Amino acid sequence: MSFLIVLLALSFLMFVAYRGYSVILFAPVAALGAVLLTDPTLVAPMFTGLFMDRMAGFVRLYFPVFLLGAIFGKVVELSGFSKSIVAATIRLFGAKRAMLSIVAVCALLTYGGVSLFVVVFAVYPFAAELFRQSDIPKRLIPGTIALGAFTFTMDALPGTPQIQNIIPGGFFGTDTWAAPVLGTLGGVFILTVGLVYLEARRRAAAARGEGYGEDLRNEPEPFAGERLVNPLIALMPLVLVGVANKVLTLAIPEFYGASHAFVPAVIGDTTPVVQEVPKVAGVWAVEGALLLGILCVLAFAWKPVVGRFAEGTRTAVGGALLAAMNTASEYGFGAVIAALPGFLVVANALQGIPDPLVNEAVTVTALAGITGSASGGMSIALAAMAETFIANAEAAGIPMEVLHRVAAMASGGMDTLPHNGAVITLLAVTGLTHRQAYGDIFAITVIKTLAVFTIIGLFYLTGWV
Repeated sequence: MSFLIVLLALSFLMFVAYRGYSVILFAPVAALGAVLLTDPTLVAPMFTGLFMDRMAGFVRLYFPVFLLGAIFGKVVELSGFSKSIVAATIRLFGAKRAMLSIVAVCALLTYGGVSLFVVVFAVYPFAAELFRQSDIPKRLIPGTIALGAFTFTMDALPGTPQIQNIIPGGFFGTDTWAAPVLGTLGGVFILTVGLVYLEARRRAAAARGEGYGEDLRNEPEPFAGERLVNPLIALMPLVLVGVANKVLTLAIPEFYGASHAFVPAVIGDTTPVVQEVPKVAGVWAVEGALLLGILCVLAFAWKPVVGRFAEGTRTAVGGALLAAMNTASEYGFGAVIAALPGFLVVANALQGIPDPLVNEAVTVTALAGITGSASGGMSIALAAMAETFIANAEAAGIPMEVLHRVAAMASGGMDTLPHNGAVITLLAVTGLTHRQAYGDIFAITVIKTLAVFTIIGLFYLTGWV
């Protein structure tokens, strides 16, 4: 019964998300409904002590990233930099390769360490302009961005600095470069099959005479300038964000040390505020990099931006608030579901899969799907079962590096179900609904999940690591 309650809550939230209802409203309804059916006395304590605590904690930590990411995307749009890069891209690749261009930009940013959420805000203006000029349906933008940002550069390619590739190292004693051959082959599989799928979708739309679309929401404002900036200058803010993010990620811990304390200047007795730097260094680095990116755009395009900055940033702030609150609600939902007995039933049942690597892959991707979070589901799975995974792998002669790569790639599989925070953010930023665009995101999700089992098969066939 407890398992059915968890399944019912998950199905309900996916249904309302797909139907276009606000996840901010229905994530707590779904979570607390599950609590009500499990133990009515825990509804109020779970709401304030777990759901709101995790939701508020997410906003406290990540809202500045959403806000600065939205403003960065907006000034890139107002400056005409997006249009300049799009024009250069069309000259370089051709209008029919718009999807490849967007996937490449997303991959460059995410592999450079830029947050997935930031990539959505930063790349959307480029994607919208490029798809409009190429007359490709706007509804294909989310699937294209998902392929470039949420898949092979997130957790497959060796060395990627995304959190999904970092978490397994703490459990298996590995580093981000674990299983480089399997990771690279998995990444090539995802990229190739994903592009083939998207191209087929584009061709089918073109055959029907479907263009970019009309009466669309959240369309980037047209550039009002008379001439476009050099594309190399237009690329500078994007490159600066990636480079600065990497530099600051290394420099901040060196500057502040393991922790930093200060005493607030207020009347009366005060308690020092202590900040554990390793927990926030990555967030600080992204925020600093985005600030530098915004300043870079302003330095090169002050005139076209400043006239519409007030109005443009109002729109950006609204979008950032919506995206952050959507994702935070999902975070709270996942925390509540993970605390219910039914979730433990799922975790225990998954232990019955005999093959060590298949067991790990199914467990991680299933829990990521239930919680709607790649990092959250993987953390729960590895915290509960890492010792079992290690023991079974050692008995079968499987290197820890392979465990690392399978866990990382599996976390980014079924996590992108309709209630996933990144999916909801992507659709909100692009002004599209689940009904319009989620089908392509799900197809990319299936491809990503297949890639995990592909590298497992490759390992067993060849022994490559």
